[in-house]
Amino acid sequence: MSIGSKPVTIGFLAARCEGLRPASRTILGDSNMLAYLAMMAPRLVELRRVLKPTGSLYLHADPTASHYLKLLLDAVFGPDAFLNEIIWHYRKWSTGKYAFQRNHDVLLFYARTPGPSGRTFNQLFMERAASTLKRFGSSKITSGHDESGRRVPSQVTGEKSAGVRQDDVWEIGRVPPIKQLFPTEKPRALLERVIKASTEPGDVVLDPFCGCGTAVVEAQRLHRSWIGIDITSLATALIKKRLRDAFGESATYKVVGEPVSIEDAAALAASDPYQFQWWALDLVDARPASEKKGADKGIDGRILFHDEPGGKTKQIILSVKAGKTGPAHVRDLVGTVQRENAEMGALLSFQEPTQPMKAEAASAGFYSSPGWNTTYPRIQLLTVEQLLGGKGIDYPHLTSVTFRKAPKSEPAAPTPDTLFEGQ
Repeated sequence: MSIGSKPVTIGFLAARCEGLRPASRTILGDSNMLAYLAMMAPRLVELRRVLKPTGSLYLHADPTASHYLKLLLDAVFGPDAFLNEIIWHYRKWSTGKYAFQRNHDVLLFYARTPGPSGRTFNQLFMERAASTLKRFGSSKITSGHDESGRRVPSQVTGEKSAGVRQDDVWEIGRVPPIKQLFPTEKPRALLERVIKASTEPGDVVLDPFCGCGTAVVEAQRLHRSWIGIDITSLATALIKKRLRDAFGESATYKVVGEPVSIEDAAALAASDPYQFQWWALDLVDARPASEKKGADKGIDGRILFHDEPGGKTKQIILSVKAGKTGPAHVRDLVGTVQRENAEMGALLSFQEPTQPMKAEAASAGFYSSPGWNTTYPRIQLLTVEQLLGGKGIDYPHLTSVTFRKAPKSEPAAPTPDTLFEGQ
């Protein structure tokens, strides 16, 4: 998992992957799986390129794809670099009765440097079997063989045993769907085990498909430096919030690729309106109404809040417009707020509100907060320029409950100055 900038020749690796393509097409046809493998091949080449000689790669897959990915990894890293096929076993509700339950995923474990040495690996241990504990307790047991390899009785020493060497079947529960921050969220225990096994404090952990950032959070907690990559503004927003909740101001990082100007925001809106929508919602700490593209019934996002002790959860409806706006959009928002029995609504847009738009918003009246004994415009109009300038929605809240709060964690260790080999 430690990465570096040492250059390697990758032409032969690309050629290996290219050689797999005709065979894969013959087996799979023009399928989603073939498209997925074609996407993964160049990324695996690049991941090998940036790995330090002491680094390792763990690739997570379900059983429908793991065997195809192992062929790719053998082509990129070489068969000798394969270390383990780790079975991540978990329990979940039964979903079918015509086959055995599918209750495991696979982690393919490869080394940058083949062979027994030259890579970072910290031996982990698991608890002994109940029968062993009953017979020997927690004492350390010497090997049952002598120096020549002959079988001899095992001996109990006075030392305390660390347990049995960790095997390649990991019993770690999934994150229940109802508690997930992100559809593909992994349990912290899974990422903790991977990071502890293959890195040392101060090493760099790279997660190139980091989703809601569990690997990032665990790397920070375990005093590793980290790099997380994801293409969605939704993932970026969740990771920032998780780091803020868990570590407060002690977690320092730089976000690359996020709009920081009107021009940046306009470019994002032109290339992907949905990513612009999620980015704009993050600026006001709102949650997208749906992570899927499609009909939204006039609701792009929501803010949930409490403004009186013991009171009910209240909401603000968000509408985001990347193009031209007008009074009709404000009227639509007013109607949506009424239909959803929401307390307030806000329209986020590039365009400066016109007088007719302001008049429509003013006609909706005010929300009176019983806890704060103050009033707030029921419909608020904000521009991207105002959002970038730090202006937010004006609303009363003792607490915001828009996102599930991540647990507090221990302070992070200082980030080392040298993250990459050769610097």
